[in-house]
This record gives sequence, structure tokens and C-alpha cells, in this order.
Amino acid sequence: MVDGPDKRLLTPNEAAERLNVSVAQVYTLLRGSELPGLKIGKRGVWRIDPAQLEEYIDRLKAEAMERVSRTRSD
Repeated sequence: MVDGPDKRLLTPNEAAERLNVSVAQVYTLLRGSELPGLKIGKRGVWRIDPAQLEEYIDRLKAEAMERVSRTRSD
């Protein structure tokens, strides 16, 4: 069920653009299961759900805030 253009699955190139990293880094994150993604078809074309990409970003932000808090309390 697609609710609009923002709900479509992203290509690794689009995810790399949003994260401001290389496409190779996105593939590394996908293969290492750090970033959830779908591997579609026989050739294994990767796609990323935009909501899961946002959750990944939120998780990274939370981890960064936790590190800052620990550093300040030391």
C-alpha cells in the first residue's frame, strides 16, 4: 500500500544522498544489517523503506546523545 511519493522504497543512491555518505557505505550498512533493507529479485536489487531509514537516523542520533551525556558525566 503506497500512500504517496514519499512512501516509495528508496534506492541505495537515494539513501546515500539523504545520509550524505557514499553509495558504497550504504551497501556496507545493508550487508551488515545495520540498515534494514529489502533485497528484491534474482539479481538482489536493494531497496530501503524511508521509515526504516528515518528510524536508523534517529537511532544514530540517540546513540550520539548518549555518548555526549557519558562524556559530560565523566
